[in-house]
Amino acid sequence: MGVIMGKAHLRALFEEQIPRLRRYARALLRDSEDADDLVQDCLERAWSRSHRWKPDSDLRAWMFTIMHNLYVNMIRRNEKRQTMALDDMRDPPDPTLSGQERSDGLCDLEKGLATLPAEQREVLLMVCLEDLSYQQVAGILGVPLGPVMSRLHRARERMRRWMKEEHPTALRRVK
Repeated sequence: MGVIMGKAHLRALFEEQIPRLRRYARALLRDSEDADDLVQDCLERAWSRSHRWKPDSDLRAWMFTIMHNLYVNMIRRNEKRQTMALDDMRDPPDPTLSGQERSDGLCDLEKGLATLPAEQREVLLMVCLEDLSYQQVAGILGVPLGPVMSRLHRARERMRRWMKEEHPTALRRVK
């Protein structure tokens, strides 16, 4: 009975992470079906390896690490898919194809994110969208803290330059 209760509690903890995983996967892949597949693969992998998770550690960071590794493996495994993803990043999809009204700001943000290299976009999304600490991001990506900070800095600078070029009147200094 205790094992079943433990699994039920673990399942509830996993379910709490689904919206964050889905949001990150969708921002990373820019395709809701592929993102849902990535989340499903992540949940399956996490569940089958749940004995490796330490209850006193950060479950969200552990699951993001699993998702990141699955994403990297997916890119490495399928060179053609990688080329298509890079092409998609350069040419964002028409927002009217979603059938859902999007604000101009959100569409612009997606276009700006699409201009970033994958390693910068990942860090920016984890820190700014998912509110993960630099240390958590470093652990997820398996890199030292320095590269996380420099990737984030470069991503922010590229986004500032992009916004300045695309919307010169949108950015202004406030004193």
